[in-house]
Amino acid sequence: SIATPIQNLTHVARRVTQESNFELQAEVKTQDEVGVLAVSLNQLIQRVNTLLKEQKAEQATRLLENEKMSSLGQMLAGVAHEINNPVNFIYGNLIHADEYIRDLLEILELYQEKILDPPSEIRDRAEELEIEYLIEDLPNLVNSMQVGADRVRQIVLSLKNFSRLDDTEPHPVNVQECIESTLLILNNRIKKGIQISCQYGNIPPIPGYTGLLYQVFMNIITNAIDALLEIPESRDKQIKITTECQQPEWLVIRIADNGMGISPENQAKIYDAFFTTKPRGVGTGLGLAISYQIIVEKHNGKLTCDSQVDKGTEFTIFLPLHPTAEDASSATPANCSTC
Repeated sequence: SIATPIQNLTHVARRVTQESNFELQAEVKTQDEVGVLAVSLNQLIQRVNTLLKEQKAEQATRLLENEKMSSLGQMLAGVAHEINNPVNFIYGNLIHADEYIRDLLEILELYQEKILDPPSEIRDRAEELEIEYLIEDLPNLVNSMQVGADRVRQIVLSLKNFSRLDDTEPHPVNVQECIESTLLILNNRIKKGIQISCQYGNIPPIPGYTGLLYQVFMNIITNAIDALLEIPESRDKQIKITTECQQPEWLVIRIADNGMGISPENQAKIYDAFFTTKPRGVGTGLGLAISYQIIVEKHNGKLTCDSQVDKGTEFTIFLPLHPTAEDASSATPANCSTC
């Protein structure tokens, strides 16, 4: 009777769903339609089992990546704190040092005006020290120290902001400062013949997660730098960053490079976890996947890509100016086509 084999298949299917045991297989006794059905059921169970294993592996890797970023954030926060105190001490004292030096130079100049014929020992020592050059260069030296100390303070602030990866609640985020701080952190790589142009619109702070947005900008700009380092040295290497408000709903950030571009077949996979075109050991394949998750799921925004081979790539980030509880998929920004 055909009823018995069908009942056996139904029993196996029911056990698989109830027990979530995807190692079960139906027994194939015949090669007729029931046998074909049993084989198809077994293939379906095996396929689901494979997908579940891949999903678990992806979740484990994402969890590990999140833990690494959290540990990195804690480390950066600690380093920034340890550097910040002595740098503030130096920067604060440089202001007073500059005042003291200017007072001493003023006294020295007064001595030179009043004592027209100093003893030969003083004249000889002044020539040996090149006193005129010292008077001219000392204020410049102090000024350069102040500029350097201020730059260190900016880097420390950028590290502190980047370390805020575990924010539980959104707060006002200055996107322009986020981008500038990211460029500051990446400055060493940008120096390699890459030109950066930034055009910022009149954009307000938006509710968001500062540390996570830093991570997005870091990932996308780093990818742009990597793409530009692959093109011939004779070609200009440019990254263009623009921000604007689009309609009343969206803050739009565009990050474009004139690198080699992304092939159409790869464009469909760039947000897939573990997909990367970089050499082994260089890319994890999680940067854009995590960025997409941060923008879409965490900020109810959109992340799109427009790329042409041999011409370059432009990523566009849409962030809501006034987030609501509605799902991001319920609203689509103008001119938005996810690649």
